[in-house]
Amino acid sequence: MGYDTGISSLRKLQEALARKVILNDRFGKISIIGGADVAYRGSTAACAIVLFDYGTMEETGHVCAYDKVLFPYIPGLLSFREGPPIKKAYAKLSVKPDMLLINGNGILHPRFFGIASHIGVELGIPTIGVAQHLLCGDVKRDGKIYIGKRHVGYEYVSKPGCAPIYLSPGHKVSVRSSLEIVKKCMRAHKLPEPVHAADRLSKKCIKAHVHI
Repeated sequence: MGYDTGISSLRKLQEALARKVILNDRFGKISIIGGADVAYRGSTAACAIVLFDYGTMEETGHVCAYDKVLFPYIPGLLSFREGPPIKKAYAKLSVKPDMLLINGNGILHPRFFGIASHIGVELGIPTIGVAQHLLCGDVKRDGKIYIGKRHVGYEYVSKPGCAPIYLSPGHKVSVRSSLEIVKKCMRAHKLPEPVHAADRLSKKCIKAHVHI
């Protein structure tokens, strides 16, 4: 099978799995919320997941997992590169979060199946994607993002002077609730606190780790 054929097959897989995404609120009370981020050095990936109390935004725990990088960076196919280390880190958690924010996209994606949706469907958990760059879609004046006529997420600016972030539901969360949850997690940084902490920890972990 040629390289192009393999990419085409993965895109078709995304289209098939996208039909399994649930976009209503299928979560209960959020007590613990987590953030996930992946950093790289050479052929090694480090995924950090940091847990926070949803009410106080105080850190309650964290894990870091390492994995070999087996897939190149291809826009729209990030889940095949970062999914394995995220799932590896999630498996290490003794306490699972009620909601997981992932540094990447949910349904704000050409095939409505970004990494947050992929992880959500595979693990059966509520997820939200929080991206720092707009992968696709049209941003309206009210901050809503559309792909065609479909409302898929929001552009959000935490405070004046900050670059916007782009958020969308991953799985088991509605578009509206994804915005409300992310806003509640904002503190002094551009990113919601769990994702900001995971971003910092993943970079710290990869610097301290010997290549595998």
